[in-house]
Amino acid sequence: MLSVLGRSLISRRLTDSVGSRSVGTMAEALAKIPDVEIDPEGTFKYILLRVKVKDGDAQKDVVRGTKSAEYHNHIFEKVSPALEALGMECKCLGGGKIEHNNKDKKIRVFGESTAFGKADHSVSVEKLKTVFGDYEVTWSDDKK
Repeated sequence: MLSVLGRSLISRRLTDSVGSRSVGTMAEALAKIPDVEIDPEGTFKYILLRVKVKDGDAQKDVVRGTKSAEYHNHIFEKVSPALEALGMECKCLGGGKIEHNNKDKKIRVFGESTAFGKADHSVSVEKLKTVFGDYEVTWSDDKK
């Protein structure tokens, strides 16, 4: 699910990057989509998405997670339309859980999604490390 901050970022980027074609290409619009949007604290569901420019080759993987999602597909149902509005298409590559402890600067990725299967947590961790460079970010195949 997109955070309030995420919504304002995406809607602003829509205007800046996609709304005015002279600003840049769709690949540049793709580059401006945040790699990671997760809740600032707690344990919650997450999904790994492959975002691709419609009718193009440019693509990247992104991580989205929130406590407000009861099921993994709830995240996908919020994120997918927002990305499609930017001229992108997205596919869920799997899911799991994130334990985010901002006090100790630790993130643990684990578990799997019943609906989408297990995400490649090693890919998710690399994405998280780009945003949370000062954190200890780990993953495991543990269910809990």
